[in-house]
Order: sequence, then C-alpha cells, then structure tokens
Amino acid sequence: MKRWLLLVVLLLSGCGVPQPPPAEGQVGPTAFISESYPTAQAQSVSPNQVASGVNVSVTRAWQDGKQVNADVCFTLPDSSDWSIYSASLQYGDTVSAEFGTTLVSMQPAGDGASGQRCDTLSFYVPPDAVLTNVVVTIDSIAALPREGDYCNLYMPKIQQAMQERGIAITLECVDVNGIPTMQITSFPPDMTQEQAEQIVYSDEFYTIKGPWTFTFSLGQ
Repeated sequence: MKRWLLLVVLLLSGCGVPQPPPAEGQVGPTAFISESYPTAQAQSVSPNQVASGVNVSVTRAWQDGKQVNADVCFTLPDSSDWSIYSASLQYGDTVSAEFGTTLVSMQPAGDGASGQRCDTLSFYVPPDAVLTNVVVTIDSIAALPREGDYCNLYMPKIQQAMQERGIAITLECVDVNGIPTMQITSFPPDMTQEQAEQIVYSDEFYTIKGPWTFTFSLGQ
C-alpha cells in the first residue's frame, strides 16, 4: 500500500513540474499578414466638388487590407439628419455600390457658417484589384424621414411637386394614435393606391443628388 501511495505522489509531482522559460528574444507565434492585401495611402485626391449647393470633399483616401477607405466631408443643407445615401467605387471596369460608413465628426451650423458632417466611407476590394486609378462617386445624400417628418417637413414640398407635374394627388395630415401622419386622400382614377404611394414616398423628396466625383491613385 505504501508503495502505491509513493507512486501516485511521484506521478502528481511530475505533472506540476514548471516548464523552462523561453530563450531570450524568443516570442510566441504572430498572425500572418498576407502581402496580397497591402496598405497604401493616396498622395493626392481631386479637389472639393459642389453640386446642388452642397460642398463635398475627400480629405484622405487609403487602402487598408481588404478595404478602400475615404474620409468624406460635406456641408449640411439644414438641421436634418443628413448622411451619404448612395455612393460607388470604380477601379478599371469594376464598379461597386456596396459600402459602409463610420461617423467621424459632426459640426452644427453656427455664426453664419454651414454645418458639416464627416464620415469614413469603406468599400471591399479583392486581393487582385488594380487600384492605380480609383474613382469614388457620391451620388446623393439624404435625410431619411423620422416619425412625424412627413407632416412637418415634406408634405408641402410633395404637394407642390404634384401640382407642378399636373398629378391629381392630394395629401392630408391626420392624427393616428396621437401622431400626425400623412395620408393620400385622393388620386387619379387610372392610378392604383400602390402607384400613388410610390410617387408620394419617392426618395427624391428627401435626397439631394450630386454627383460628387473624386479620383486618386493607390499605385501598386
């Protein structure tokens, strides 16, 4: 019995023997960074662009791994929540309209100066993308309607547009559960309700169209 106890003690003590420290200068494994996804900074970007009264600029453009990024700043037309609504990246014959945005800064209007918003615009690019000539186009910015905005901000604009186009659509604000809600009260007999709604709720009434186009090189 004593012999078995001694054997168990020796086995347990062997499991707890500390490992020797690594040799000086030795480090653990590091993540592999593929050279197929380089990092590059654009040396120059097209100057500011003005369209529809909105000044847009790209202050910096760069490639970081699988993404081409551009810091885009634009003047705010009013106090609404404006953001980039439509944009694209072109390199060679490839055009990508899928993008992400990250807010960088927001400066409200004041002392006679327009407000300004800056975002980082990001596009995915494959490892074989040739980025010696890159074009970033901001097609439009938008202030997406919030609850109550249609009655407070957009209904007069939409109704005026219907009159100017000779479209017999009339609008009215009604109370729905305590919330002012815009509704279509009449439309032409040769038009369906769905067609009338497509016209009235078109994004043209809350977007400002450019385009604002910027070219740069991420020479490789």
